[in-house]
Amino acid sequence: MATSSFTKKSLGLESPEPAVTPPPATSPTTFVKKPKLPSRKSRKRDIPEGLWTKCPKCATMVFDKELDENLKVCPHCQHHFPIGARERIHSLVGTCTFEEMDASMTSVDVLNFTGTASYISKLEDYQKSTGLKDAVITGICKIGEHRAGLGVMDFTFLGGSMGSVVGEKLTRLIERSTEKALPLIIISTSGGARMYEGMFSLMQMAKTCAALAYHAKARLPYISVLTHPTTAGVMASFASVGDLIIAEPGAMIGFAGPRVIKDTTQAELPPGFQTAEFLLDHGLIDAIVPRKELKPRLIEYLNYMTVGKN
Repeated sequence: MATSSFTKKSLGLESPEPAVTPPPATSPTTFVKKPKLPSRKSRKRDIPEGLWTKCPKCATMVFDKELDENLKVCPHCQHHFPIGARERIHSLVGTCTFEEMDASMTSVDVLNFTGTASYISKLEDYQKSTGLKDAVITGICKIGEHRAGLGVMDFTFLGGSMGSVVGEKLTRLIERSTEKALPLIIISTSGGARMYEGMFSLMQMAKTCAALAYHAKARLPYISVLTHPTTAGVMASFASVGDLIIAEPGAMIGFAGPRVIKDTTQAELPPGFQTAEFLLDHGLIDAIVPRKELKPRLIEYLNYMTVGKN
């Protein structure tokens, strides 16, 4: 019986042909790693602190140097940022004409007030952080061709609250202006009376208004400038009794907070009822003046209000 010539080739079991793509020279278990792409977080550009400020109104990033040169007013939407008392004085008065009064006067803890921290420790902390002795700077200056008494409050010192020192410095300024027959300008920004001094702070409301009454009796002009925010005891006293009352755009002005007013009156409050624009429409203030226009407008007002007095 003949043997069948059976071969692997005839069954198609011949050795396989080499692959079209040759394997890499390295061992089969070695793979080439793809380069890592930077994550989105690492690609985010880090903005150094102290160089840019985000405008809360238009959300634009503004270069701090540009903001300072523009008197802390956003160049895109004209939002008015808070500004320090000394910066404001520098923007208004003639060079080297400001004669500061009572620069070393500081508050005393008459009530020995102690809360989360003592009143004395708070005063020391704010004096170090702001470089001020208290929440107002007063003095005699020259604005344009006019000598005038000038008081400027600073909100960064305990919220611009009015304690005994603020009231005393403003009263002395008013009395000095009356004595020298000078017009008076007070630029206000405050959260109200200083709670650490209790009734002593509330007494300043009557004291400043009494001094202003004598100033008015001498037929001398008083211009009150309201900036953001001007509220509570300050608004209820010297800030609201000016012969001319002007405000910065968008300034919050009022006596109490919206919630307190709503609970007291049991009425729906109109939108924006505590803004300078609303108060101008309803006759509480006389004009809204942007910060960059304040100096020329004050000179214009003083020219008009001091006719025949020089």
